[in-house]
Amino acid sequence: MNKFSHINNKNQPKMVNVGDKAITKRKATAIATLFLGKKVVSNFKDNDITTKKGPVFQTAIVAGIQAVKKTSDLIPMCHPLAINGVDIDIDVIDDEHAEILCTVEIEGKTGVEMEALTGATVTALTIYDMCKSISQHMILKEVKLLEKTGGKSDFKG
Repeated sequence: MNKFSHINNKNQPKMVNVGDKAITKRKATAIATLFLGKKVVSNFKDNDITTKKGPVFQTAIVAGIQAVKKTSDLIPMCHPLAINGVDIDIDVIDDEHAEILCTVEIEGKTGVEMEALTGATVTALTIYDMCKSISQHMILKEVKLLEKTGGKSDFKG
């Protein structure tokens, strides 16, 4: 049976001690798929929508970057990290869907999977928030980790 690293020997939650780990370059990429629907997608011009709240994709990218930086405030066992870089890319992939890729990079002792997942999710939620006046039939369909490198075990999903 695998022991959870965030549970101590008294079966209580703990934050993993990463003090003895080596500093390595670490990178994670997460994807979020968002069903927007034809009504929302038909409003796109020049790779963005502008609503009364402003430019949707630009605002969503800024929100996603903020979310990456605040991940340790949202998820209790995440370590605060000095983020080297965040790159968020939003693509309308057909007449009803958008994909959000969030890539996070650091040089540190722990990975950035949760930061990438949080960034992709908050970017999608911001698009939803800014487009809900057009349609409330949008669906955040999937959020998943695509890749992580630089830790004890690399992952490519």
